[in-house]
Amino acid sequence: MLKQFSASLPHGGAPAGATMPCLPVRAGIGLKPEHFHAVLEMQPDVGFFEIHAENYMVDGGPLHHYLTRIREQYPLSLHGVGLSIGGESALDTRHLDKLAALIRRYAPQSFSEHLAWSSHGDVFLNDLLPVSYDATSLQRVCDHIDQVQSHLQCRMLLENPASYVEFSSSNMTEAEFIREVVQRTGCGLLLDVNNVYISSVNHQRDACAMIRALSLLPVGEVHLAGFAQETDATGAPLLIDSHGAAVAQEVWGLYQYALERLGPVATLIEWDNDVPALEVLCQEAMQADCLLQDVSVWERIA
Repeated sequence: MLKQFSASLPHGGAPAGATMPCLPVRAGIGLKPEHFHAVLEMQPDVGFFEIHAENYMVDGGPLHHYLTRIREQYPLSLHGVGLSIGGESALDTRHLDKLAALIRRYAPQSFSEHLAWSSHGDVFLNDLLPVSYDATSLQRVCDHIDQVQSHLQCRMLLENPASYVEFSSSNMTEAEFIREVVQRTGCGLLLDVNNVYISSVNHQRDACAMIRALSLLPVGEVHLAGFAQETDATGAPLLIDSHGAAVAQEVWGLYQYALERLGPVATLIEWDNDVPALEVLCQEAMQADCLLQDVSVWERIA
């Protein structure tokens, strides 16, 4: 049976009693159109599928045809990439209406978005850009999350970003900023372990310390992905959140470190570029499932 969670959200968030069933504590994979037929034929043993909400903001067509069939057999996570939670502009209520329609249609077990901005006025950027960690940004992000949760009538998960540059105006750490957002809005955290590793390497910080700080928050889902490695102008390593490769061994190690503090949590394998065969994604998910099972066994023994 899927656990239910509800939150009485302060600061104008979703009304008390707004619920959404939790994802199963398994590893899931991103659902790609090139795998629709294989999923229906093979019925792979994965915990859930995740989709990018913006790809399904149409009334009908083959995407909805296949998703409807797959949703009948698997739990679903809905992941947004276009709300621009950290942006200075007001949230697009038409976008929120489309998200609400998707949630009504498919009843996903999770909805998440990024701590980032991707639009300014009428200009939409194909990127997730960083926010300054200061009081002004904090208020804006909290107001936007309150609006999202109220509009969608569910608790959302906020994903920690991968960052390459930082603002000199920031007077909070990333973990401090996210903790304040969670406390003020009642949202949960989508802990992207790959993003923690990337940001820590790029800014020469302790990834384990970041995991310890974020593991104190209500984590509803974990993301794992591959990265690309380049060098910056000084010759130092620069990691890019490419989602185009297998999960690196360093990220697997950090994931295990996180699970030892979190306990088992629903985990997604993200692979959005140069997408391999379905079997390859299932193998990555199986590796995550093994680590989740190890943690579950340890908890039962303890």
